[in-house]
Amino acid sequence: MLKFDFSVKTRDGQKVEGIHIQGKDLQDAERKLRQMYQNCEVTHCNTINSDKALCQSADIEDVLSLITKHN
Repeated sequence: MLKFDFSVKTRDGQKVEGIHIQGKDLQDAERKLRQMYQNCEVTHCNTINSDKALCQSADIEDVLSLITKHN
């Protein structure tokens, strides 16, 4: 799935930036956006390349070793 970064103006005129929504395409992501922000105006949309974002996980031993190094 792709990820999209939206900036919108709500029906009340508030500007909301940095709304990240996952979808199979832009239309799917925009449909999900409009479920949360009804009657909003999309001011900006950008596709986020999820291939560049690396997920790194740490186990409890890694966390504890970091804590003990700083004390």
